Amino acid sequence: MYRIILMVVRLFYKVPYYLIRIWWLGTRKNFDLEKNYAFIKKVTKAANRAGRVTVESYGVENIPKENGFIFFPNHQGMFDALVFLESCPVPFSVVYKKEVSNVILLKQVFKALHAIAIDREDIKQSLRVINQMTVEVKQGRNFLIFPEGTRSRMGNQLLPFKGGTFKSAVRAKCPIVPCALIDSYKPFDEKSIAPVTVKLIYLPPICYEEYKQMKTPEIADLVKMRIEEAIRQYS
Repeated sequence: MYRIILMVVRLFYKVPYYLIRIWWLGTRKNFDLEKNYAFIKKVTKAANRAGRVTVESYGVENIPKENGFIFFPNHQGMFDALVFLESCPVPFSVVYKKEVSNVILLKQVFKALHAIAIDREDIKQSLRVINQMTVEVKQGRNFLIFPEGTRSRMGNQLLPFKGGTFKSAVRAKCPIVPCALIDSYKPFDEKSIAPVTVKLIYLPPICYEEYKQMKTPEIADLVKMRIEEAIRQYS
């Protein structure tokens, strides 16, 4: 919370413009994900600089050249999405839990990116989200979903990955891109405004041919293992 206040204070003269512009992008009938993403990326970089956060990214070359893939990162905190928005060169959308649907700025950003809210307590709604994401990935959109389902609240330690979050990838037969976040909990979850560095490692994608014979819990365990190895290597 302290760092969010710092971001707002240091960008106070731009915040109204940023909010209005992002809100407007989310209400346009002619949706243009690339333009929306480019502006949100610009705002994210400015906010991170104002908040004294440095984002180091590794393995950007591992991001598939063709669209229609899904990022599967570990989940550490509310800052996670900002790490991707600053470092990822290609547009993507997000599957997010409905509990953050009304958080100011996040709400506007999610709408501008045509993100999808998921209700973890509603099985039927969750299945509709999985089906919708499957269709959109097949159409060439990229997504990010957190397979832990919630923040770990254990620093760089991971919670078990839920096999169900991988159903869209299996149905879309798309590349799975494991991503390791390191220290992403620090900017917003710690009561400090000291300079902090967050790392994001894009791991080599797992192609459909590699996982097509696996059950979703097995895929979940594989992705989790690769992320844990990357965290040990880069920490």
